[in-house]
Amino acid sequence: MSFISRPNLALLIASISVFFEALDIAIINLTMPLIQDWFTLSFTQVQWLQTLYVLLYGGLLILGGRLTDTLGRRKIFLTASTLFLLTSLGAGLAGSFTWLLIFRALQGIASALLMPSALSIVSHTFTEPSARSKAIGIFSSFAALGSGSGLSVGGLIAAGFGWQWVFFINVPVILLTLLLAYRYLPKDTARTEPLPDILSGLLLTLVITALSYVVHEVGDWANKGGLLLLLTLLVAGGGWLFAKRNSTQPFPLISFPVLRRSLTPITGMAMLGATFTGYLFLISLVLQQDRQLSAAQAGLLLFPFSILSALTGKYMLPTLLKRFSVHQTAILGMAALLAGTLFLVYYIQSTAHPLVVLLISILGVNSVGIALSFSALTVLSLQPVPEAHHGLISGVNTTAYFVGGGFGLSIVSLFLDEPQQGGQSTGILPAVILGLYALLGLVRLLVNSRKVRGRQSLSESSSNVTNELHPERA
Repeated sequence: MSFISRPNLALLIASISVFFEALDIAIINLTMPLIQDWFTLSFTQVQWLQTLYVLLYGGLLILGGRLTDTLGRRKIFLTASTLFLLTSLGAGLAGSFTWLLIFRALQGIASALLMPSALSIVSHTFTEPSARSKAIGIFSSFAALGSGSGLSVGGLIAAGFGWQWVFFINVPVILLTLLLAYRYLPKDTARTEPLPDILSGLLLTLVITALSYVVHEVGDWANKGGLLLLLTLLVAGGGWLFAKRNSTQPFPLISFPVLRRSLTPITGMAMLGATFTGYLFLISLVLQQDRQLSAAQAGLLLFPFSILSALTGKYMLPTLLKRFSVHQTAILGMAALLAGTLFLVYYIQSTAHPLVVLLISILGVNSVGIALSFSALTVLSLQPVPEAHHGLISGVNTTAYFVGGGFGLSIVSLFLDEPQQGGQSTGILPAVILGLYALLGLVRLLVNSRKVRGRQSLSESSSNVTNELHPERA
């Protein structure tokens, strides 16, 4: 492939793979009613398609990142892509709901390995800081585009071709990227670092899986309160055991000193997940129930904004990174998210329900906000971390986004049955909660930005004093 350089080809392979991985999380939402009718299921039964995927994906992300760092990014990427390809094919061909559920669960495992290994490929391919920031920005914009276009693409495909094609669409593209990866990605270098502690990995997976289930089902506390309380105690006890065991290992699964360096962007990623996941859920209700659009019509309306998200990542993000720091770009992205949620609040409380206000809201969240925030926060989380830990931080980052999204959506869902005004099926309170998520993320970034500037000023002052006292060192 002489028309494209090896580094850019590696970026393309990783970006396309993560686009379909991100797409696969959201694409099933508008397809579940068709699957429910096809297999004659109850709503609770069909929901397990997403619940199982979510539990395994969230539970294994950090372990997937650590395995990427120790076994090799190319090896894990090829394994994950192969599993993702086979499970997508199996899900589309499933003749019973049981088999569909099994393949969907395995798909969650594949995705948990694919995301951190793909990001690790990008961060190791581009070593120069500005080139790496640009490459990770492009990679993250593909992930954001996949997340944002899941509803639109899912609605269009399901309406036009049937629910099976929601899975079949992955097969040819992943097959192509798999062949290209096998042919062109450089082989992993020999590693002397031993495997991470397996027991710690299993314990952490159990804790995150239990936490994900609690977060996913917290809206049904009235019926499952006893089970959720028991699992919450399990999460607390398991988390304590993991921290204790991890601290005594010569090669710990998670290096907490390394993790602390990226705490602010990881927190921001959790707030981004809470805002964006809840927004996608809320906007689908507004479009289909309040504006009476079909799944296909809602998909068509959202699709241009998904394209704008990709254009934001390709053109606006690099321009902003030339003029502003990564931290400032993340702040701009979170501000766009906040603005989008405020426009949604205005739309819901307005008796006229102006469409232009709703479109501006979608533009702020689904196009500009997610593309800038996701990309900038990803770069920000990797900047202070040694390359040997990029897989781990990628896994933690995605877990934060994912768990934040699940928790945020659960809280929003609790208030969907509140009294509404003007015939709206969606009350104003869920939209206000989304705005609070975005505000918390924005405030966290602003506070950290002031601390960073303060440390830089102190460092410069110390340097000036040293130069005045010892001019020969200047």
